[in-house]
Amino acid sequence: MISGSSPSHADDEDDGPLINMTGQKVALGPMRHDLVPTYCRWRNDLSTSRTLGVSWPLTIEQMESTFGSLQSSSQRVDFTVYERSSMLPIGMTCLLDVDHRHSRAEFGIIIGEASKRGKGYGTEATALTLDYAFNAIGLENVMLTTYEFNHAGIAAYHRAGFRDIGRRRRCSRLGTQLWDLIYMECLAAEFESPVLAKELLPDGR
Repeated sequence: MISGSSPSHADDEDDGPLINMTGQKVALGPMRHDLVPTYCRWRNDLSTSRTLGVSWPLTIEQMESTFGSLQSSSQRVDFTVYERSSMLPIGMTCLLDVDHRHSRAEFGIIIGEASKRGKGYGTEATALTLDYAFNAIGLENVMLTTYEFNHAGIAAYHRAGFRDIGRRRRCSRLGTQLWDLIYMECLAAEFESPVLAKELLPDGR
């Protein structure tokens, strides 16, 4: 499993982006308004959006509106994913439909920069987001859905701690072909924390 280093926090913008959690390969920080054009570019890239179920053009104005709604929502948590070696933004992760009463949420991820895929960044970003879900905000169950053709994503989710729990058959279209939708979940009791179990301890422990 992933081992992490202590989270770092930039005191000002000149020191780099604000970071919440740091792993070996990637770091997670808050969404940034100045990155809205970058987020919009990722969402309009069909090589990215094909695994999200989104294939229509997204304008910068629509992305601005989406960004505003994300900032005001109490039922989701969004992170920008940074490549640790360069601290350049490479993607996003999120917890959707966060329900504290039932201790559950859904997970989503984009590695928007094509050149950064296949390097283990998605696996680590997924594990760090699960770590936040279980050890920072106390959730018990995180679920995701993905398409059966998303082989790289499925492998990354398994490595991060997700398990298959079922599928909905022939319900998702890519081009002219219908594919199954895969359901996966991860439980707090079955997850090994890469960072926060060590960081979120009382003084003197």
